[in-house]
Amino acid sequence: MSTTATDTYKIAVIGAGGKMGMRVSNNLVKTDHTVWYVENSPAGQQRTLDAGRTLTDAAEAVADADIVVYAVPDLALQSVTAQLVPLMKEGSIALTLDPAAAYAGLLTDRAEVIRAVAHPCHPSIFLQRQTPEEWADTFGGIAAPQDAIAAIESDDPAKKAILDATVRAIYAPVIDVHYVTIKQLAQLEPTLVETIACMIGALLNESLHEAVHTMGVPEAAARSILYGHTQVALANGLRGDNPFSDACLIAMDYGRESIIKDDWKKIFQDDELDKNLSRMLHLDHIER
Repeated sequence: MSTTATDTYKIAVIGAGGKMGMRVSNNLVKTDHTVWYVENSPAGQQRTLDAGRTLTDAAEAVADADIVVYAVPDLALQSVTAQLVPLMKEGSIALTLDPAAAYAGLLTDRAEVIRAVAHPCHPSIFLQRQTPEEWADTFGGIAAPQDAIAAIESDDPAKKAILDATVRAIYAPVIDVHYVTIKQLAQLEPTLVETIACMIGALLNESLHEAVHTMGVPEAAARSILYGHTQVALANGLRGDNPFSDACLIAMDYGRESIIKDDWKKIFQDDELDKNLSRMLHLDHIER
């Protein structure tokens, strides 16, 4: 089977009226792919209909789809895949949009159905945005280009081509799709980007609150210096754009000693990842 940039596929979106389902559906409707929209909740069904899209029965949609996009919350994936994966056609792809449930082993598998996971990187802080629409799109999938990460448990180039086309469509506009294993994707998200990066973002907001409400600094002044220095910190720390001053390095050491645990890197260990995912998925533990 040969594939080109003009190849089109049959795609089913499960949870088409949900938060992520609406995002991916808004992009898929702009493509030439055949897309079936499936939604169970009345509110989600109404959102899908209000968007001008037709609802399709789940069993009918997955039976003929080349790839099924499971755009449902992690906590619902176990029951939803148990219901629908047995109905998928042989050789089709079951795509989830987050690695947690897949890596935790909660999804229903079939030897005849290929498992895949994809997740958006979101537009880079270093992206050279060109338009107001790109500046406004901090999440991605609307105007600002972004990369995506994907994993597929198949060596068949034709299946990878279907996944690649789908990922580029649902997260459009996409610059690159980077391929990793499902475990590596779980190490990236949640560990690298949620456990660390998003936590630091929340910590910055808490720090801003302390500066304003505890120390009494005018909020406009605090926000201005924090926003500017956050850009400098990321540019210097991640790209080495400019060296930190000697005084700044001393202050950074004080911050590390005061805030960071010496053994913090243990969160990258397999057992710690399982603990993290157990919390996220509301499980007592993960069976390996």
